[in-house]
Amino acid sequence: MEYVQTRVTTLHDLADPLPAAPTDRAAVVVPMTEREYETDAANRMLRVLEGLDPARVVVPLRAATDRVGPVREWLSGFDLSLDLLWCDGPRVASLLAEAGLGGGRGKGRDVWLGLGRATAEEFVVVHDADTTTYDESFVRRLLFPLTRGYDFAKGYYARVEDDHLYGRLFRLFYAPLVRALVDEHPEPYLRYLDSFRYALAGEFAATAEMARRIRTPRKWGLEVGTLGDAFDVAGFEGTAQVDLGTYEHDHRTVEGSAGLSDMSRSVGETLLRSVVERGIDPDFSTLPRRYREAASTLVDQYALDAAFNDFRFDRAHERAQVSQYAAAVEEPTGADDRLPAWADAPLSAEAVSEAAEADVEDAVAGGNAGVAAADATGFGE
Repeated sequence: MEYVQTRVTTLHDLADPLPAAPTDRAAVVVPMTEREYETDAANRMLRVLEGLDPARVVVPLRAATDRVGPVREWLSGFDLSLDLLWCDGPRVASLLAEAGLGGGRGKGRDVWLGLGRATAEEFVVVHDADTTTYDESFVRRLLFPLTRGYDFAKGYYARVEDDHLYGRLFRLFYAPLVRALVDEHPEPYLRYLDSFRYALAGEFAATAEMARRIRTPRKWGLEVGTLGDAFDVAGFEGTAQVDLGTYEHDHRTVEGSAGLSDMSRSVGETLLRSVVERGIDPDFSTLPRRYREAASTLVDQYALDAAFNDFRFDRAHERAQVSQYAAAVEEPTGADDRLPAWADAPLSAEAVSEAAEADVEDAVAGGNAGVAAADATGFGE
């Protein structure tokens, strides 16, 4: 437990606080994929939200057509003002294409679509759906600073489970990369990025005005991209970070299409693009080496911390991950995949919501028709 303040106002869990917060004026965005459907974690989260009774819960869903009906049926069992926004429906896809926003799917796109609907309320909270330790304090703590003159609140927590240190992408990629950058360029933007206890946390809250000005990367650069816009809109003075206490959720492998190595490329490109856009000119010829040096120092520090707490720690495995992540430390050259801020978007959030609702109805009707046909022919079992 500590009470140290950084350049960003830091609210600590010193007494297990459950502060008063305007949940009745807030929308909670919970992006989901098929794998979260009916899980213990998702059920727990929605039951907690029932008790909080927010003004609105928005569930942006990435799923195949035949899963939409079952997901809607499951969600209907919760006593919530809930909007199911199917992100993969044909009408939504057509709207995005007509607006020149077609392209890749990903968590960032889903959150962006959800934010459009959520900003009808005064405040917006975003949470992942795989949190096994979720409780009502998360929403209340994140909303608290927004009623005290802040525009943006970022959650943080210690990723510690089963006598292991997790949070590997943050510990071994983001933190040493930002450290290498800020050592060379002590600019306000980099010092802002360096101020966060857990910059890759998916949990944040914002005023609706702030949320409408977020340009969201489509995939895994979402958290870093959000911080970039938060710096521009809220700055140091309007930003807080909030201790969410104990926090456990699913862990990813390093390899694979949705593994940490793949995520590091999206995070690295978004981060380094945001740095260049703000007039900072890193020496990309030396940055990979400086990143490795900073990461090596951090591995040694974490090894000692783990030993101090009698945790298991595989130093060789951590160094191997650093070597893999180093491939993502390069000058950004790809196309900018960010979606526009809703304040500047070439389509309306209302049009997207209407299209998504119609897509859901068609998907459910199609699924019911398939069940009826199977029953009629005797092949339903």
